[in-house]
Amino acid sequence: MSVADSSAPPADRRKEQRAWIWYDWANSVFPTSVITVFFSLYLGSIAQVAAEGDAARNGASPCRDGGQENSLVDCDISLFGLEFPAGSLWGYLLSVATVIQVLVLPVMGAIADRTQNKRAMMGALAFTGSAATMALATVTGTNWQLGVGLFIVANICYGASVVVYYAFLPEIATPEERDAVSSRGWAFGYLGGGLALALHLALYLGHDAIGLTQSESVRLAFVLSGIWWAAFTLVPLRGLRAHQAPHGGERGFGVVTAGFKELGQTLRFAKGFPLTLAFLGTYLIYTDGIATVANVSAQYGSAELKLEQSVLITTILIVQFVAFFGGLLHGWGAKRWGTKRTIMISLGVWIVVVGAAYFVQAGQQGQFFALAAGIGIVLGGTNALSRSLFSQMIPPGREAQYFSLYEVGERSTSWLGPLVFAGVGQATGSFRLAIVSLVVFFAVGLVLMVFVPVRRAIKESGNPVPETV
Repeated sequence: MSVADSSAPPADRRKEQRAWIWYDWANSVFPTSVITVFFSLYLGSIAQVAAEGDAARNGASPCRDGGQENSLVDCDISLFGLEFPAGSLWGYLLSVATVIQVLVLPVMGAIADRTQNKRAMMGALAFTGSAATMALATVTGTNWQLGVGLFIVANICYGASVVVYYAFLPEIATPEERDAVSSRGWAFGYLGGGLALALHLALYLGHDAIGLTQSESVRLAFVLSGIWWAAFTLVPLRGLRAHQAPHGGERGFGVVTAGFKELGQTLRFAKGFPLTLAFLGTYLIYTDGIATVANVSAQYGSAELKLEQSVLITTILIVQFVAFFGGLLHGWGAKRWGTKRTIMISLGVWIVVVGAAYFVQAGQQGQFFALAAGIGIVLGGTNALSRSLFSQMIPPGREAQYFSLYEVGERSTSWLGPLVFAGVGQATGSFRLAIVSLVVFFAVGLVLMVFVPVRRAIKESGNPVPETV
C-alpha cells in the first residue's frame, strides 16, 4: 500500500514528515549556491584562462571581442573535437547535463519502485552528489574539464535524489495532510538555501578579512555546500522508513534490467490515466514560466534596469527568504480554499507580478526589491502545491517513476521559456517586452487548470479523494 495509512498513529506520521522536509533544506544548497551563483562564473573563468593559454602557446589567436571599448575577449576551447567560446561553456554544460538527466531519471525512478529501497537510494545519491560538489574545489588552474565531469555527476545525483525524495510523500502523508507537508518542505528548502547562500556570500565578500583569495573563498564555498548537503541528509535518513514490499527479488545488475522493464510498463500504462497526464502537461507549461522568470531576473535587472551586482545579490536573498513565508502561505490557502483553487490564485498573482516588471523604472532598486518580494510569495508555493496535487494522481506503487516523469518533463520543456524571452528581446530590442511576454505561460496554465477535473483524476488513479482539493 503506497498511500499513507490514516489509521497509523498521527505522532508517527508527523515524525516522518518532520524528517522528510529536511531533505528540501539539505539539497537546496546545490541549485542555489552552486548552480545559480558561484559555479557558472567560476567555471567560465577557469575555461577562459585555459583558452588564452592555448592561444598563446599555439602562437595564434582563436579569440573574439565584441568590437566595443572595454569588451572582454572570448577565446575558444575545445572538447571532443568541438570548438566553442569559453563564455558559452556554462550554457552548453547545462544543456548536456539536462539531457543526461532526461535519460537517467526515469530508470532511477523505476529502480526505486522495483526495489522499494528508497531510503538507501536517496542516501547514496545525496552523498555521491555532495562528494562531487566538494570535489569542485579541486578545479583550479586551467582544468575546466574536471569541473564539467564533476558537475554532471553532482547534477545527476541531485535530480535522481529529488525523484526518490518526492516518492516518499504519498507514503508519509494522508491526502488531507499532503498539501501542508509539501508546502512546509518547499518553504524550508528556500529558507535553508537562503541561509547557506548568505553564509557563502559573506565568505566571498569578506575573503580579505580571513586571509583568503577570491578564488579560495569560492572553492571553500563548494566544500561547505557539499558538507551542508551531506550533513542535513542524515536527518531524513534517520527518520524515514520503508513502507512497501519490493516489487521483485532481483539483485546486482538484474535490478537495472528489471528497472528498465518496469519503466516500460509504466510508459505503456500511463496512457490509461489521461487526466494525470493532462495535469502534468498543464504543470509543465506554467512551471516553464516560473523557471524562466527566476533565471532571467538577474539579466533583466542588470541589462534593462542598470542595477549593480550588489543589488542583484540582495535580490536573490530577498526571493529566498520571502519564498519561505510564501510556501507556508500556500499551504494555508490550500487548506482553506482547496489545492486547485489556490494554484489558480497563485498563477493569477504571477500574471500580475510579471506584468508589473514591465513598469519597473531603471535604477529604482526599491521597485526591483518589491518585485522580488512578489516573486518570492508565489515562487515556492506554486510548485509545492503542484507537487502535492500530482502525488494524489499517481497510481499506487509507481510513485518514483511518475515523479521521474514529472522531473524529466520539467527539464525537457525548460528551453521554451528562455527561447521566448530571448526571441522577443532580439525581435523588439527590449527586455521589457521580453519579460512581459512570459505572462503567456501563466495565462495558458491558468486557463488549462480550470478544465483539469482533479477530483476525477485522483479517483481514476486509484487513490482516495481528500475533502479539500
